[in-house]
Amino acid sequence: MKTLEECREAIDAIDNEILELLNKRMQVVHRVGEIKNDTGGAIYRPEREKAIVNRLSKMSEKSGGLLNKNAIEAIFLEIFAVARNLELPEKVAFLGPEGSFTHQAAESRFGAMSDYLSLNSIHAVFKTLESKRAKFGVVPIENSRDGIVGETLDYLAKSSVKIVAELYMPIHMSFASKARKVEDIRKIYSKDKGFGQCREFLQAHGFIDVELIPVESTAKAAILASKDESSAAICSHIAAKMYGLPTMFENIEDQHNNMTRFVILSDFKNGMSKDDKTSILVRLKDAVKAGSLVHFLQDFYDENINLSKIESRPSRDKSGFGYWFFIDFYGHIDDEAVKRVVEKHKHEVTWLGSYVKGEE
Repeated sequence: MKTLEECREAIDAIDNEILELLNKRMQVVHRVGEIKNDTGGAIYRPEREKAIVNRLSKMSEKSGGLLNKNAIEAIFLEIFAVARNLELPEKVAFLGPEGSFTHQAAESRFGAMSDYLSLNSIHAVFKTLESKRAKFGVVPIENSRDGIVGETLDYLAKSSVKIVAELYMPIHMSFASKARKVEDIRKIYSKDKGFGQCREFLQAHGFIDVELIPVESTAKAAILASKDESSAAICSHIAAKMYGLPTMFENIEDQHNNMTRFVILSDFKNGMSKDDKTSILVRLKDAVKAGSLVHFLQDFYDENINLSKIESRPSRDKSGFGYWFFIDFYGHIDDEAVKRVVEKHKHEVTWLGSYVKGEE
């Protein structure tokens, strides 16, 4: 290929082949959907999707392909999402508003075609799932800077829905505006935390004397900035995209290692994979007895089960001061070693979900 026109013709021909293959894939997916409808199988299978991405990534690396794992995952997660909607369109509830980081996390797993339901509280997400008004829910459970999201843990403790997947997402802030140049900006909208997280950027670009207007969400900031060419918003990438706000600068936060762990909630049980994590709630009978937690954890040690997290929460029952323990460990609830530990403490352990371990 010597000319630009020849390159374009080659790309068109390859695109035609890709489309033909995708249509063939979707025909098979349609048949999978029919089988699952007959057997009651789950449409969303995170362990299967991860296995496909890993297999294709290894294939690309071995063949010297230009696509790395991140690129392959970005492409195929969207293909998976389209396939799921062809099998059985499902509604996805998330902690809103639209354009929030939780919305961005949800869309990264369920794609642009899914039907999203923005809700104003974590409690509302759980209630929506329990009443079957949505099949999936996405809520934050932990942030690398601010710690655990207590509300999510509290509702997991008393809800019938389970964790079916987790994902870790870096929290990057964008600076978006319809202004032609930085000097034209007279005010900046964002959530109050947004200004604090991007203080160095604001100083470096001379925005200290510009009016900083705090609003209830970064999504609201994008909406307001989209209506005024002399203003800007510090917001998520998805909010800027949704409200037609051109991005001037990406990743403007002072600390680039800010990460949020989100969980996907639903009403089914995942099958076992080779890379599972399980979450449980522990209510120790003899919690006030010295060493009770140590003795409980000793059983995990004896079975060679590795814990990844333990978090205490007030029990909020009538007994006064008391604590529950939320524990994450590596393994599936149906692993033999795990079953032995849970059976030993069956009156103290509540299973919250087993799912494929997310990549941090």
